[in-house]
Amino acid sequence: MTAKTPPTKLDVPLLDLKTQYAALKAEIMPVVERVFDSQYMINGPEVGEFECQAAGYCNTQFAVGCSSGTDALILAMMALGLKPGDEVITTPFTFFATVGSIHRQGLKPVFVDIDPQSFNFDAELLEAAVNEKTRAIMPVHLFGQMADMDTVLDVAEKHDLKTIEDSAQSIGAKQNDAPAGSLSDAGCFSFFPSKNLGGAGDGGLVTTQSKETYERLKMLRMHGGKQRYYHDEVGGNFRLDTLQAAYLSVKLKHLDSWHAGRRKNASFYNEGLKDVAQVTTPVIAEGNESIYNQYTLRVENREELQAYLGEAGIGSAIYYPLCMHEQKCFSYLGHSKGDFPIAEQAASEVLSIPIYPELSEDQLGHVVETIKTFYA
Repeated sequence: MTAKTPPTKLDVPLLDLKTQYAALKAEIMPVVERVFDSQYMINGPEVGEFECQAAGYCNTQFAVGCSSGTDALILAMMALGLKPGDEVITTPFTFFATVGSIHRQGLKPVFVDIDPQSFNFDAELLEAAVNEKTRAIMPVHLFGQMADMDTVLDVAEKHDLKTIEDSAQSIGAKQNDAPAGSLSDAGCFSFFPSKNLGGAGDGGLVTTQSKETYERLKMLRMHGGKQRYYHDEVGGNFRLDTLQAAYLSVKLKHLDSWHAGRRKNASFYNEGLKDVAQVTTPVIAEGNESIYNQYTLRVENREELQAYLGEAGIGSAIYYPLCMHEQKCFSYLGHSKGDFPIAEQAASEVLSIPIYPELSEDQLGHVVETIKTFYA
Protein backbone atom coordinates (compact mmCIF):
# COMPACT_ATOMS: atom_id res chain seq x y z
CA MET A 1 0.00 0.00 0.00
CA THR A 2 1.05 3.60 -0.48
CA ALA A 3 2.63 5.01 2.67
CA LYS A 4 0.44 7.53 4.47
CA THR A 5 1.15 10.17 7.07
CA PRO A 6 -0.78 9.34 10.26
CA PRO A 7 -3.14 11.94 11.68
CA THR A 8 -2.24 13.82 14.85
CA LYS A 9 -1.09 11.36 17.47
CA LEU A 10 -3.43 10.71 20.40
CA ASP A 11 -2.81 8.15 23.13
CA VAL A 12 -5.45 5.40 22.96
CA PRO A 13 -4.11 2.33 24.78
CA LEU A 14 -5.64 -1.04 24.06
CA LEU A 15 -6.70 -1.19 27.71
CA ASP A 16 -6.56 1.37 30.52
CA LEU A 17 -6.83 -0.38 33.88
CA LYS A 18 -5.35 2.57 35.77
CA THR A 19 -8.32 4.81 34.96
CA GLN A 20 -10.76 2.11 36.07
CA TYR A 21 -8.88 1.57 39.31
CA ALA A 22 -8.70 5.29 40.08
CA ALA A 23 -12.50 5.49 39.92
CA LEU A 24 -12.86 2.54 42.33
CA LYS A 25 -9.94 3.13 44.68
CA ALA A 26 -12.10 4.58 47.48
CA GLU A 27 -14.27 1.43 47.36
CA ILE A 28 -11.46 -1.06 46.98
CA MET A 29 -8.94 0.00 49.61
CA PRO A 30 -11.16 -0.42 52.71
CA VAL A 31 -12.04 -3.94 51.54
CA VAL A 32 -8.41 -4.81 50.93
CA GLU A 33 -7.42 -3.42 54.32
CA ARG A 34 -10.15 -5.47 55.99
CA VAL A 35 -8.75 -8.67 54.53
CA PHE A 36 -5.21 -7.76 55.52
CA ASP A 37 -6.31 -6.88 59.03
CA SER A 38 -8.07 -10.23 59.38
CA GLN A 39 -5.11 -12.16 57.91
CA TYR A 40 -7.70 -14.69 56.73
CA MET A 41 -5.99 -14.95 53.37
CA ILE A 42 -7.19 -18.43 52.36
CA ASN A 43 -10.89 -19.41 52.37
CA GLY A 44 -11.94 -16.25 54.18
CA PRO A 45 -15.63 -15.35 54.34
CA GLU A 46 -15.24 -13.07 51.32
CA VAL A 47 -14.76 -16.14 49.12
CA GLY A 48 -18.18 -17.56 49.96
CA GLU A 49 -19.77 -14.15 49.65
CA PHE A 50 -18.33 -13.62 46.20
CA GLU A 51 -19.37 -17.11 45.09
CA CYS A 52 -22.97 -16.37 46.09
CA GLN A 53 -22.88 -13.04 44.25
CA ALA A 54 -21.37 -14.63 41.14
CA ALA A 55 -23.90 -17.48 41.11
CA GLY A 56 -26.70 -14.94 41.30
CA TYR A 57 -25.19 -12.87 38.53
CA CYS A 58 -24.80 -15.93 36.28
CA ASN A 59 -28.24 -17.30 37.18
CA THR A 60 -26.81 -20.60 38.46
CA GLN A 61 -27.47 -22.55 41.62
CA PHE A 62 -23.80 -22.74 42.56
CA ALA A 63 -20.42 -21.15 41.91
CA VAL A 64 -16.97 -22.20 43.08
CA GLY A 65 -14.06 -19.77 43.02
CA CYS A 66 -10.71 -21.08 41.86
CA SER A 67 -7.17 -20.01 41.08
CA SER A 68 -7.46 -19.13 37.37
CA GLY A 69 -9.57 -19.55 34.27
CA THR A 70 -7.28 -22.36 33.14
CA ASP A 71 -7.72 -24.15 36.45
CA ALA A 72 -11.48 -23.62 36.17
CA LEU A 73 -11.46 -25.70 32.99
CA ILE A 74 -9.30 -28.39 34.53
CA LEU A 75 -11.40 -28.47 37.70
CA ALA A 76 -14.61 -28.76 35.68
CA MET A 77 -13.31 -31.68 33.63
CA MET A 78 -12.16 -33.44 36.79
CA ALA A 79 -15.49 -32.86 38.55
CA LEU A 80 -17.45 -34.19 35.57
CA GLY A 81 -15.46 -37.41 35.54
CA LEU A 82 -13.69 -37.14 32.19
CA LYS A 83 -10.97 -39.78 31.90
CA PRO A 84 -7.70 -40.05 29.92
CA GLY A 85 -8.43 -41.06 26.35
CA ASP A 86 -11.84 -39.39 26.26
CA GLU A 87 -12.42 -36.91 23.44
CA VAL A 88 -13.61 -33.33 23.86
CA ILE A 89 -14.93 -31.35 20.89
CA THR A 90 -13.91 -27.71 20.80
CA THR A 91 -12.66 -24.93 18.54
CA PRO A 92 -9.21 -24.44 17.00
CA PHE A 93 -9.61 -20.64 17.22
CA THR A 94 -9.22 -19.77 20.88
CA PHE A 95 -6.74 -18.90 23.60
CA PHE A 96 -4.28 -21.69 24.40
CA ALA A 97 -5.81 -22.54 27.79
CA THR A 98 -8.89 -24.11 26.19
CA VAL A 99 -6.98 -26.82 24.40
CA GLY A 100 -4.05 -26.93 26.81
CA SER A 101 -6.34 -27.83 29.69
CA ILE A 102 -7.89 -30.67 27.68
CA HIS A 103 -4.45 -32.03 26.87
CA ARG A 104 -3.25 -31.76 30.47
CA GLN A 105 -6.09 -34.02 31.60
CA GLY A 106 -4.98 -36.72 29.17
CA LEU A 107 -7.98 -36.04 26.95
CA LYS A 108 -7.96 -35.64 23.18
CA PRO A 109 -9.07 -32.32 21.71
CA VAL A 110 -11.19 -32.71 18.58
CA PHE A 111 -11.71 -29.57 16.51
CA VAL A 112 -14.56 -28.30 14.38
CA ASP A 113 -14.19 -25.22 12.20
CA ILE A 114 -15.66 -21.85 13.13
CA ASP A 115 -18.53 -19.71 11.97
CA PRO A 116 -17.02 -16.88 9.86
CA GLN A 117 -19.17 -14.18 11.47
CA SER A 118 -19.20 -14.97 15.20
CA PHE A 119 -15.71 -16.57 15.35
CA ASN A 120 -17.24 -19.25 17.62
CA PHE A 121 -17.23 -22.84 16.47
CA ASP A 122 -19.82 -23.82 13.88
CA ALA A 123 -22.23 -25.86 15.99
CA GLU A 124 -23.72 -27.40 12.86
CA LEU A 125 -20.46 -29.35 12.48
CA LEU A 126 -20.65 -30.94 15.93
CA GLU A 127 -22.73 -33.97 15.00
CA ALA A 128 -20.21 -35.21 12.45
CA ALA A 129 -17.37 -34.94 15.00
CA VAL A 130 -19.01 -37.23 17.57
CA ASN A 131 -17.77 -40.82 17.86
CA GLU A 132 -17.68 -43.59 20.47
CA LYS A 133 -14.86 -41.86 22.38
CA THR A 134 -16.51 -38.44 22.58
CA ARG A 135 -17.43 -37.53 26.14
CA ALA A 136 -17.83 -33.74 26.15
CA ILE A 137 -18.32 -30.57 24.12
CA MET A 138 -16.48 -27.42 25.12
CA PRO A 139 -17.87 -24.33 23.34
CA VAL A 140 -15.83 -21.16 23.73
CA HIS A 141 -17.78 -17.91 24.02
CA LEU A 142 -15.16 -15.89 22.19
CA PHE A 143 -14.68 -12.11 22.40
CA GLY A 144 -17.76 -11.73 24.64
CA GLN A 145 -20.36 -13.49 22.47
CA MET A 146 -21.88 -16.88 23.26
CA ALA A 147 -21.65 -19.85 20.92
CA ASP A 148 -24.81 -21.54 19.59
CA MET A 149 -25.85 -23.29 22.80
CA ASP A 150 -29.17 -24.58 21.49
CA THR A 151 -27.39 -26.81 19.01
CA VAL A 152 -24.66 -27.73 21.50
CA LEU A 153 -27.23 -28.89 24.02
CA ASP A 154 -29.24 -30.78 21.41
CA VAL A 155 -26.17 -32.75 20.29
CA ALA A 156 -25.05 -33.31 23.88
CA GLU A 157 -28.43 -34.67 24.90
CA LYS A 158 -28.65 -36.93 21.85
CA HIS A 159 -25.25 -38.50 22.55
CA ASP A 160 -25.19 -38.25 26.37
CA LEU A 161 -22.25 -35.84 26.41
CA LYS A 162 -21.08 -33.41 29.08
CA THR A 163 -21.00 -29.70 28.23
CA ILE A 164 -18.45 -27.23 29.56
CA GLU A 165 -18.76 -23.57 28.59
CA ASP A 166 -15.41 -21.82 28.30
CA SER A 167 -16.82 -18.45 29.33
CA ALA A 168 -13.46 -16.88 30.17
CA GLN A 169 -14.23 -13.86 27.96
CA SER A 170 -17.97 -13.70 28.47
CA ILE A 171 -19.19 -13.17 32.01
CA GLY A 172 -22.50 -11.33 31.62
CA ALA A 173 -23.00 -12.27 27.97
CA LYS A 174 -26.45 -13.66 27.22
CA GLN A 175 -28.19 -15.83 24.67
CA ASN A 176 -31.97 -15.65 24.61
CA ASP A 177 -31.70 -14.05 28.07
CA ALA A 178 -29.70 -16.98 29.50
CA PRO A 179 -26.31 -15.87 30.91
CA ALA A 180 -23.06 -17.48 29.87
CA GLY A 181 -22.20 -20.37 32.16
CA SER A 182 -25.81 -21.15 33.06
CA LEU A 183 -26.74 -23.62 30.33
CA SER A 184 -24.17 -26.39 30.67
CA ASP A 185 -22.87 -28.93 33.18
CA ALA A 186 -20.19 -26.39 34.08
CA GLY A 187 -19.34 -22.82 33.10
CA CYS A 188 -15.74 -21.65 33.43
CA PHE A 189 -14.67 -18.04 33.93
CA SER A 190 -11.38 -16.15 34.11
CA PHE A 191 -10.63 -13.07 36.20
CA PHE A 192 -7.31 -12.30 34.55
CA PRO A 193 -6.81 -8.54 35.03
CA SER A 194 -7.57 -7.65 31.41
CA LYS A 195 -11.00 -9.33 31.47
CA ASN A 196 -14.18 -7.26 31.83
CA LEU A 197 -14.29 -8.50 35.42
CA GLY A 198 -10.58 -8.57 36.18
CA GLY A 199 -8.88 -9.39 39.43
CA ALA A 200 -5.69 -8.14 41.04
CA GLY A 201 -3.93 -11.16 39.56
CA ASP A 202 -5.15 -14.58 38.49
CA GLY A 203 -8.52 -15.97 39.50
CA GLY A 204 -11.33 -18.08 38.10
CA LEU A 205 -14.79 -19.51 38.74
CA VAL A 206 -16.83 -22.57 37.88
CA THR A 207 -20.62 -22.36 37.81
CA THR A 208 -23.06 -25.25 37.82
CA GLN A 209 -26.72 -26.06 38.37
CA SER A 210 -25.87 -29.46 39.89
CA LYS A 211 -25.50 -29.99 43.64
CA GLU A 212 -23.43 -33.12 43.02
CA THR A 213 -21.04 -31.30 40.68
CA TYR A 214 -20.80 -28.41 43.14
CA GLU A 215 -19.73 -30.73 45.96
CA ARG A 216 -17.11 -32.37 43.76
CA LEU A 217 -15.78 -28.99 42.64
CA LYS A 218 -15.32 -27.89 46.26
CA MET A 219 -13.60 -31.12 47.19
CA LEU A 220 -11.29 -31.25 44.20
CA ARG A 221 -10.11 -27.65 44.56
CA MET A 222 -8.90 -28.59 48.09
CA HIS A 223 -6.63 -31.50 47.11
CA GLY A 224 -9.58 -33.88 46.88
CA GLY A 225 -10.51 -33.78 50.55
CA LYS A 226 -13.80 -33.00 52.26
CA GLN A 227 -12.06 -33.02 55.63
CA ARG A 228 -8.59 -31.66 56.27
CA TYR A 229 -5.87 -34.30 55.83
CA TYR A 230 -8.38 -36.90 54.57
CA HIS A 231 -8.44 -37.25 50.78
CA ASP A 232 -11.07 -39.14 48.81
CA GLU A 233 -9.45 -38.35 45.46
CA VAL A 234 -6.35 -36.66 44.10
CA GLY A 235 -7.43 -33.10 43.52
CA GLY A 236 -5.43 -29.92 43.25
CA ASN A 237 -4.70 -26.61 44.92
CA PHE A 238 -7.24 -24.58 42.96
CA ARG A 239 -8.40 -22.10 45.60
CA LEU A 240 -9.40 -18.49 44.98
CA ASP A 241 -7.54 -16.17 47.35
CA THR A 242 -9.61 -14.24 49.88
CA LEU A 243 -8.07 -10.99 48.66
CA GLN A 244 -9.12 -11.69 45.08
CA ALA A 245 -12.67 -12.56 46.11
CA ALA A 246 -13.00 -9.32 48.07
CA TYR A 247 -11.60 -7.28 45.19
CA LEU A 248 -13.89 -8.95 42.66
CA SER A 249 -16.96 -8.39 44.84
CA VAL A 250 -16.37 -4.64 44.60
CA LYS A 251 -15.97 -4.73 40.84
CA LEU A 252 -18.91 -7.07 40.19
CA LYS A 253 -21.32 -4.30 41.25
CA HIS A 254 -20.09 -2.16 38.36
CA LEU A 255 -19.89 -4.85 35.71
CA ASP A 256 -23.22 -4.24 33.95
CA SER A 257 -22.49 -0.52 33.60
CA TRP A 258 -19.10 -1.35 32.10
CA HIS A 259 -20.75 -3.73 29.65
CA ALA A 260 -23.17 -0.97 28.66
CA GLY A 261 -20.23 1.34 28.03
CA ARG A 262 -18.54 -1.23 25.83
CA ARG A 263 -21.72 -1.75 23.82
CA LYS A 264 -22.06 2.01 23.38
CA ASN A 265 -18.48 2.21 22.11
CA ALA A 266 -19.10 -0.73 19.79
CA SER A 267 -22.07 1.12 18.30
CA PHE A 268 -19.82 4.15 17.71
CA TYR A 269 -17.31 1.98 15.85
CA ASN A 270 -20.01 0.12 13.92
CA GLU A 271 -21.41 3.38 12.62
CA GLY A 272 -18.06 5.02 11.96
CA LEU A 273 -16.58 2.08 10.08
CA LYS A 274 -19.65 0.82 8.21
CA ASP A 275 -18.55 2.31 4.87
CA VAL A 276 -14.94 1.11 5.00
CA ALA A 277 -14.98 -1.76 2.52
CA GLN A 278 -11.73 -3.29 3.80
CA VAL A 279 -13.08 -3.65 7.36
CA THR A 280 -15.73 -6.02 8.71
CA THR A 281 -17.08 -5.03 12.11
CA PRO A 282 -18.27 -7.66 14.64
CA VAL A 283 -21.50 -9.50 13.85
CA ILE A 284 -23.65 -10.37 16.86
CA ALA A 285 -25.92 -13.35 16.25
CA GLU A 286 -29.67 -13.00 16.77
CA GLY A 287 -30.62 -13.57 20.39
CA ASN A 288 -27.11 -12.81 21.62
CA GLU A 289 -26.04 -9.95 23.84
CA SER A 290 -22.28 -9.45 23.66
CA ILE A 291 -20.16 -7.91 26.39
CA TYR A 292 -17.37 -7.04 23.89
CA ASN A 293 -14.49 -8.41 25.92
CA GLN A 294 -12.73 -7.58 22.66
CA TYR A 295 -13.91 -5.58 19.68
CA THR A 296 -12.48 -7.63 16.86
CA LEU A 297 -12.40 -6.56 13.23
CA ARG A 298 -11.60 -8.47 10.08
CA VAL A 299 -9.25 -6.27 8.07
CA GLU A 300 -7.19 -6.22 4.91
CA ASN A 301 -3.46 -5.51 5.13
CA ARG A 302 -3.55 -6.24 8.85
CA GLU A 303 0.11 -5.89 9.71
CA GLU A 304 0.39 -2.58 7.88
CA LEU A 305 -2.77 -1.27 9.55
CA GLN A 306 -1.56 -2.32 12.98
CA ALA A 307 1.73 -0.51 12.46
CA TYR A 308 -0.13 2.56 11.25
CA LEU A 309 -2.39 2.54 14.30
CA GLY A 310 0.67 2.29 16.51
CA GLU A 311 2.20 5.35 14.87
CA ALA A 312 -1.01 7.21 15.66
CA GLY A 313 -0.82 6.20 19.33
CA ILE A 314 -3.55 3.55 19.12
CA GLY A 315 -3.14 0.17 20.77
CA SER A 316 -4.30 -3.01 19.06
CA ALA A 317 -3.78 -6.76 19.35
CA ILE A 318 -4.18 -9.93 17.33
CA TYR A 319 -6.35 -12.55 19.03
CA TYR A 320 -5.16 -15.07 17.74
CA PRO A 321 -2.42 -15.29 15.09
CA LEU A 322 -2.07 -19.09 14.97
CA CYS A 323 -4.84 -21.66 15.37
CA MET A 324 -4.51 -24.43 17.92
CA HIS A 325 -4.26 -27.22 15.34
CA GLU A 326 -1.18 -25.46 13.89
CA GLN A 327 0.61 -25.10 17.22
CA LYS A 328 3.80 -27.14 17.49
CA CYS A 329 2.81 -28.68 20.83
CA PHE A 330 -0.33 -30.18 19.27
CA SER A 331 1.37 -31.59 16.19
CA TYR A 332 0.74 -35.09 17.57
CA LEU A 333 -2.93 -34.64 16.62
CA GLY A 334 -1.87 -34.94 12.99
CA HIS A 335 -3.43 -31.78 11.63
CA SER A 336 -1.95 -29.53 8.98
CA LYS A 337 -2.65 -26.14 7.48
CA GLY A 338 -5.88 -26.21 5.52
CA ASP A 339 -7.74 -28.58 7.84
CA PHE A 340 -9.85 -25.77 9.31
CA PRO A 341 -9.75 -23.07 6.64
CA ILE A 342 -12.29 -20.66 8.12
CA ALA A 343 -10.44 -20.54 11.43
CA GLU A 344 -7.13 -20.12 9.61
CA GLN A 345 -8.50 -17.24 7.54
CA ALA A 346 -9.75 -15.52 10.68
CA ALA A 347 -6.32 -15.90 12.28
CA SER A 348 -4.81 -14.07 9.31
CA GLU A 349 -7.33 -11.19 9.35
CA VAL A 350 -8.46 -10.37 12.91
CA LEU A 351 -7.41 -7.24 14.74
CA SER A 352 -8.84 -6.00 18.04
CA ILE A 353 -9.01 -2.30 18.87
CA PRO A 354 -9.70 -0.45 22.16
CA ILE A 355 -13.25 -0.90 23.48
CA TYR A 356 -13.07 -0.33 27.26
CA PRO A 357 -15.84 1.89 28.70
CA GLU A 358 -13.57 4.72 29.83
CA LEU A 359 -12.72 5.72 26.25
CA SER A 360 -13.57 9.31 25.43
CA GLU A 361 -15.41 10.34 22.29
CA ASP A 362 -12.21 12.02 21.09
CA GLN A 363 -10.34 8.74 21.48
CA LEU A 364 -13.05 6.76 19.71
CA GLY A 365 -13.15 9.30 16.89
CA HIS A 366 -9.38 9.16 16.56
CA VAL A 367 -9.48 5.39 16.13
CA VAL A 368 -12.19 5.59 13.45
CA GLU A 369 -10.54 8.41 11.52
CA THR A 370 -7.14 6.71 11.62
CA ILE A 371 -8.56 3.50 10.16
CA LYS A 372 -10.48 5.41 7.50
CA THR A 373 -7.40 7.43 6.60
CA PHE A 374 -5.31 4.29 6.26
CA TYR A 375 -7.70 2.79 3.72
CA ALA A 376 -8.57 6.02 1.94
